[in-house]
Amino acid sequence: MTLSGDPRAWTIGLIGYGEVGRILAEDLHQLGVAVCAYDVKLEDDRAAPLQEHAAVHDVSLLDSHAAVAARADLIVSAVTASQAVAVAQSCAPAVQDAAFFLDFNSASPGAKGRASELITAAGGRYVEGAVMTSVPPYRSKVPLLLGGPHAPLLEPALNALGFAAKTGSTELGVASATKMCRSVMIKGLEAMVIESLTTARHYGVEDAVIASLYETFPGIDWEQQATYFFQRVIEHGRRRSEEVREVAETVREAGLEPWSASGTAERQAWMADLADSGVFGKRDTPSFARADDWRIEADRILDQGRA
Repeated sequence: MTLSGDPRAWTIGLIGYGEVGRILAEDLHQLGVAVCAYDVKLEDDRAAPLQEHAAVHDVSLLDSHAAVAARADLIVSAVTASQAVAVAQSCAPAVQDAAFFLDFNSASPGAKGRASELITAAGGRYVEGAVMTSVPPYRSKVPLLLGGPHAPLLEPALNALGFAAKTGSTELGVASATKMCRSVMIKGLEAMVIESLTTARHYGVEDAVIASLYETFPGIDWEQQATYFFQRVIEHGRRRSEEVREVAETVREAGLEPWSASGTAERQAWMADLADSGVFGKRDTPSFARADDWRIEADRILDQGRA
């Protein structure tokens, strides 16, 4: 692969074939781009849906991180936050010389630095990518802040591939710090809304609380926003809790005790535990995390006697 070549002629390797990986695969397939992928779920009884999706969108599923790294001109790592460094370590021995490694993961600046060292030592070009909002509404056009010395080189190629990438800094860690500090607020707001409104529902004061929130913050549709928060945390609480633990680590790296972030991580993980236990219905069904009123989900939580 040469930098002057058409990026649409590259092979894109996806590490992680979850929600984000599948969305990227679909959009890249529409451009006629060759895509290969690996996900640990391919090794257990969760493989079938991934295999079916890959067959429809012409994605080559490989049997290891290294197999993807050996084939790809651009590797996109989109896994859970706790696995960001481990994935870089698994890919490094096989990464092609001068291939790009785009780290999509919500990890702390320190973790991004460790991953970069592994890829750089192997001859790859590491770029941190901070996804600045939820992927599904935007798909590959989600605002993506790039960081590191190779970011300006990768930016135009990504945009030619349908991304909405912008270099935030050539200093590694700046983009991730921006994302992590934002997540203190956004993920914290999710946890606070769930905790506040579920408790309000218990006491029968939810309508008064919602009315007060509208008065204080009239620019937010609190009914719609609350329902969206419940849906997203129910569906993705495990991933979110891992991300917020990385957020907490980012706060620690700044010399502060992450009281808010740590509490948010616990609430997100607690919601994930409820979802895994079937409180909100069966996963992979149309009704899961799709109630059009947050009160339905709050009542399910309260029925457990654990709120």
